[in-house]
Amino acid sequence: MGPGSSKEITQHGLDAFVLKRGEEVDKSTLNKDIANLHAFLAWAVKNRFVPSGIEVKKIKVAQKPVVSLSPKQVRGLLFAAERYPTVRLRVLLAVTTGLRRGDIETIRTGDLHSDRNTIATRNRKAGKAMPERPVPEQVMTELSNYVTMLPDGQERLFKDRFTSKKWNRVRETFGMPDLKFHDLRKTFASLLAQRGVSTAVTQRLLEHSSPQLTNDVYTNVDPVLRQAVDLLPVREWL
Repeated sequence: MGPGSSKEITQHGLDAFVLKRGEEVDKSTLNKDIANLHAFLAWAVKNRFVPSGIEVKKIKVAQKPVVSLSPKQVRGLLFAAERYPTVRLRVLLAVTTGLRRGDIETIRTGDLHSDRNTIATRNRKAGKAMPERPVPEQVMTELSNYVTMLPDGQERLFKDRFTSKKWNRVRETFGMPDLKFHDLRKTFASLLAQRGVSTAVTQRLLEHSSPQLTNDVYTNVDPVLRQAVDLLPVREWL
């Protein structure tokens, strides 16, 4: 909008800015700019730099399809990662706990509780986390076997670093070179939904602030919709 007096901020000027900005960036970026403008306007109105009543609204953005893997694809990805055991273990943790990669990296050997099949984790993004999260018994067995092979005194679960080089090789071998590690978190949410797990439970496991985020951004409901339609008694009709 350029330098100028706050008195020059008008509804017409804001609308013109949004239209022009929309020609320069995609809708998602535009909405981020609008969110920043909204925060600035709230501050400016509160301090009486601009009159109340001026507003700027976000534009509707088509929801991107959620990328998630099927159970068969998960098996294929784990097979592709076998040459890198720690990458494979990270993938296994992601699809069975929904943890972000950064949170997986912070796991310590003392966080594993094999007697009750849980892991104590830390949520770096939200600053808080579930005291303990459940993991499947088979996964805990793999983790326990892995820990026995670590050198004495090793506190961190992974003694190596996650590298894009290894991950690129794994996903290229798998046949999905654009697969993001974060898509494994979405796979976790989607597979739970496809098995009838409620949004409330999945939201708790993902430590999301709202069920809408869990549903709209992390859950691929297409298979769920298909399963629902397949329940119709079509055979009785035709």
